[in-house]
Amino acid sequence: MADLHMRPDRASPGPVVAGFGAGGFRVENRHYEALLLTPERADAWSPPPLTDLTADALTGLLETRPEFVLLGTGPSLRRPPPALVRALEAADVGLEAMDSRAAARAWGVLRSEGRRIAAALYPL
Repeated sequence: MADLHMRPDRASPGPVVAGFGAGGFRVENRHYEALLLTPERADAWSPPPLTDLTADALTGLLETRPEFVLLGTGPSLRRPPPALVRALEAADVGLEAMDSRAAARAWGVLRSEGRRIAAALYPL
């Protein structure tokens, strides 16, 4: 599959996913296989298997107090662990799960709207 290069409608502060493909995500001319995003930064991520994902693995994201976390579950949509959903709800943080390509696109749209979100993107 060819890489997709994205062009946001308007610039938003912070990191923007500029493209993605089979090898991962491109943010500010850096390549990431898996990625954590906040409005301030992009960090490489070594995620656990999705079935083992806990709020502890997202601590750096949750410290930014996002409205919600976009969870890119890899090449296809998969359900997040119920314990993760409960933990985020208890912290008053929403969770939107989708495949990682959709999450990368949603990140750009929502950030261009000025939304205070975070994202955790599993490899494609």
